[in-house]
Amino acid sequence: MLLAKVIGNVVSTQKNQRYEGGRIMLCREIEPNGDESDNTLLALDSVDSGEGDVVLIAREGWSASTAATGKPGAAIDSAIVGVVDYVDLLPDEK
Repeated sequence: MLLAKVIGNVVSTQKNQRYEGGRIMLCREIEPNGDESDNTLLALDSVDSGEGDVVLIAREGWSASTAATGKPGAAIDSAIVGVVDYVDLLPDEK
């Protein structure tokens, strides 16, 4: 699982019937402290996230497929499985 920020919505005129009704979001990976990385990915949204949301993404086929479509077997690499309200980090040790 990883943290990411939703940076856009992908519009598709045709998609596999298993993904009907699903939204594909463009996401940028972030560090727990909020720093953005250069890595971007597509993820099928299962929690109605929106642009600017910090989200939790499952990056394993079986989990992503089940979370996004409600049934296993769809070819999905990444699925948004949660919207993050905040990240509470422990203070740095001295």
